[in-house]
Amino acid sequence: MASSENGLHKLKEKGIEEFHRFTVMFLYLWAVFGVFVLNQAVALGQTNSHFITQGFAVINAAVLAKVMLIAEDLKLGRRLEHLPLIYPVLYKSGAFAVVFIVFHVLEKMVVGLIAGKSVAASMPSIGGGTWFGIATVWAIMAASLLPFFALREISRIMGKGELWNIMFRRPAQDLRSAAERKWGHH
Repeated sequence: MASSENGLHKLKEKGIEEFHRFTVMFLYLWAVFGVFVLNQAVALGQTNSHFITQGFAVINAAVLAKVMLIAEDLKLGRRLEHLPLIYPVLYKSGAFAVVFIVFHVLEKMVVGLIAGKSVAASMPSIGGGTWFGIATVWAIMAASLLPFFALREISRIMGKGELWNIMFRRPAQDLRSAAERKWGHH
């Protein structure tokens, strides 16, 4: 009986951890996609409200957060974690940008095929359909993911919950005092 309770407790903890990971990913991606949509509206001079496009930003953030969870569970991007932080951060940002673009293409193709279109007619035109345009979209997405993965890698090294505590629980003065004790006055 105790063994099954322990198993349920571990399962519950794993579910809470997965939900937390998903929520952080979703909120970050929603902010990124929401800014992209807002930028597009400003660039195109659209002044009316765009609840539908913001709604797509929310949906895309949720779907891609789930894709991110799966890719992480498949250990995507972990091969450089033994190197200085800049390498896994850059690698993960670039790799996940590729995953997002590939997923977007596959999603559009499936939707097109369901609607009765051919594979060619279902292919989205990413970045205008040129290699330069696709590379530009990749670079923008990879750059947008840099802060997420930088904070994620720092958090991984600091230990579970430490970055959260520093960002949201401990006063900045306490952190400064601790840093001065550790590294001396500068």
